[in-house]
Amino acid sequence: MTALSINLNKIALIRNSRDTEYPSVALHAARCIAAGAHGITVHPRPDQRHIRADDCYELAGMLDVEFNIEGNPFAPATKSDRRGVSDYPGFMEIVRVTKPAQCTLVPDTDSQLTSDHGFDLRKDGDRIAPIIDELKRLGVRVSLFMDPDEAQIRLAKQVGADRIELYTGPYAENFGSVHQDAVLNQFIAASNTAAEENLGLNAGHDLNLHNLFLFKNSVQNLLEVSIGHAFTVDAIELGLDNCVKSYLNCLR
Repeated sequence: MTALSINLNKIALIRNSRDTEYPSVALHAARCIAAGAHGITVHPRPDQRHIRADDCYELAGMLDVEFNIEGNPFAPATKSDRRGVSDYPGFMEIVRVTKPAQCTLVPDTDSQLTSDHGFDLRKDGDRIAPIIDELKRLGVRVSLFMDPDEAQIRLAKQVGADRIELYTGPYAENFGSVHQDAVLNQFIAASNTAAEENLGLNAGHDLNLHNLFLFKNSVQNLLEVSIGHAFTVDAIELGLDNCVKSYLNCLR
């Protein structure tokens, strides 16, 4: 069965809208796990707009399922200007301290609302390779956030990645349109290339209860999906426990 990892960024975003610790990221993680989720994903950014470094440390100390930390490996340390919020120590320092089961490297910047493209390894491959080496020495599985570009996926293998996570924004955008099948075929081809290169395959971004079933049953060898924004919205309507179960049903 394809594993379901719940991204808790939106829970942290709600908390950060007030000067409070409610809702608790850790308690939501525990509830997701109790309902059957296979893992927890967070994406700490230097501006700490949602998940903060302290959240990562707390989750690392409590989780007994897969912990996946994603983010830009080149993100530097930054000073916090908010009361009660500790400084951001840099993405790689968070990973060094927490040693998650998986680290998903993403080429995002603070100016982006969310991750919206994969790595260009022709440009960044030489910088990424030593980071992947360090993560592997820490015992962390490495996944690279990638577009469904077969040539780029082959480069991901060359720089040492264990897995790739396909950026599924274009699939979600075209789901239900006349372009759906053509776009989906790009992801099917990408999954075949990953299998040829012996790369594990994850996927994430804008997957939801409407489009996940088709994607999962079309793309072979899908090991894991991470879902956050849609999950949080659906949980308001369905309740958190029922929402986890609904997503698991899509993956069976």
